Amino acid sequence: MDYTGKTAVVTGAASGIGRALAVELSRRGSNLAISDVNMVGLDETVRLCAIAGSASGEGKVLPFELDVADRGAVLAHAEEVKSAFATVNLVVNNAGVAVAATVEEMSFDDLDWLLGINLMGVLNGTKAFLPHLISSGDGHLVNISSVFGLIAPAYQSAYSTAKFGVRGFTESLRQEMLITGQPVTVHSVHPGGIKTNIARSARYVGTPKRLGEDPASQFDRVARTTPEKAAKTILAGVDRDRARILVGADAYVLAAIPRILGSRYVGLFGRFGRRMVRP
Repeated sequence: MDYTGKTAVVTGAASGIGRALAVELSRRGSNLAISDVNMVGLDETVRLCAIAGSASGEGKVLPFELDVADRGAVLAHAEEVKSAFATVNLVVNNAGVAVAATVEEMSFDDLDWLLGINLMGVLNGTKAFLPHLISSGDGHLVNISSVFGLIAPAYQSAYSTAKFGVRGFTESLRQEMLITGQPVTVHSVHPGGIKTNIARSARYVGTPKRLGEDPASQFDRVARTTPEKAAKTILAGVDRDRARILVGADAYVLAAIPRILGSRYVGLFGRFGRRMVRP
């Protein structure tokens, strides 16, 4: 894909993968509509995009305050972007949050909060922008799932529910675009451990606090892939028309587990996890 002069939409762009994608797309000459609820972080992304884009001399960046769980706001956002740039070529539904809790201890408020952003945010963004991607004649839709959309570990029931949902929704939509001959390629992205702040901003409830170590510190230790590397991997997958884009060596390992073990991995993970919980 030649990104020069093309318009890209990235949600959750105030940090992490979203910011890295915005900066990389600016470096490649794209116009950008970036959004987040964190406007301080988003302003920093705008600054970094200006630096990255100065080399190419192409593209402009417009920031938007947006809660992707608010369907009306997302629909209005799509029209704002279309009005500002005329054409929308690439949409990345990236915004996400995390909750670590057992099903028993997790509140409905925590569940609704996560599903509203991680699942419904992707559905809202897809539905709002799909007509514009089709009318572009060469659209690309990238929905961020997770390795936890391939396997479902304990304490991640809400997160896995959302990410399995994103994967199923995205894979179904890709088939529909092929069947109907629409000019939109659809990609499901499954990152492993990425060095972002998602673990530090997560909600931890009950049992996960008793695992013997600060969960965010544990995540920082095992997360090996930088957001910048993740962004380049994602765009390489888009360029190669990959239906499923794995990000990080750990993503390939975890993706292999259910293929090799089938449903047996559930019992094995459960028995191993039981030894880690403090009484």
